[in-house]
Amino acid sequence: MIAIFKREMRAYFVSPVGYIFVTVFLLVAGAIFTFTNITAGDTADISSYFMFIIFTFIVLIPLLTMRLLSEEKKSKTEQMLLTSPVSLTGMIFAKFFAAFTLFAATLLISCFNFIVLYKYAATPGQTNTAGLIGNVISVLLIGSAFIAIGLFISALTENQLTAAIISITTILFLLLSGVVSKNIGNTVVRYVIDFLSIFSRFQAFTYGIFDISSVIYYASIVVIFLFLTIRIYEMKRWQ
Repeated sequence: MIAIFKREMRAYFVSPVGYIFVTVFLLVAGAIFTFTNITAGDTADISSYFMFIIFTFIVLIPLLTMRLLSEEKKSKTEQMLLTSPVSLTGMIFAKFFAAFTLFAATLLISCFNFIVLYKYAATPGQTNTAGLIGNVISVLLIGSAFIAIGLFISALTENQLTAAIISITTILFLLLSGVVSKNIGNTVVRYVIDFLSIFSRFQAFTYGIFDISSVIYYASIVVIFLFLTIRIYEMKRWQ
C-alpha cells in the first residue's frame, strides 16, 4: 500500500498534473480571497470565500482523479495491480490517500491567506477563528467525498477525458442540487434533495458548529464509493 501511495504521489509531479493542480488552486484561492475578504471591506465574509472554493472543485477534483485508475487500463498495467500481492483494498486506499494528500496539502498552504485577516483586522478578535476552522474542516471533508466519487468514476473507463467529464457533471449536480432545492415546491422532494445535498451540509460548519451528522455523511460517501470501486476490481479479478 505504501509503495503504491509513493508511486502515485511521484506520478503527480512526474507529469504536469500535480504542478497544474497546485498552481491553479493557489492562484484561484488567492484571487477569490482578495475579492471576498480584502476588497469587500466591512462586508467581508470568510464563508463566501469557502463557498466559491467548493465550486472550484467542479474542475479541480476531476483533474486529480481522472488518471488514477483509467490510466492503469490505458497503459495495460491494470493486470499487474490485480495480480500483485497488495490487496485490492490497499491499492484503492493508496490511490485515494495520494489524491487526498495532495489536495489537503494544497488547501492548507492556501490557508496562509488568512494571516491577512488577523494582521489587518479592524478590531482584535474580529476574525471568527472557530468559523474559520469549521470551514477548513468542511472543505476537507467535501474534497474527500468528491475524490472518492472521482476515483470510482475513473475505475469505469480507460479514457481520462471521459472520466473527467463525468466527474465534473456529477460534482456539478451534487453542488447545484442543494442550491436549486429551495425553488422546488414539493416538500418531500425538497427534503430528499437537501438530505442528499453535499453543499447544504456545509452551512453548519461556517458558523463554527462541528456537526457530527455531516461528518458521518461525508465519511459515508467516501466509504461507499471506495467500497464500490473495490467491488469493481474484485469482479475483474474473478473474470
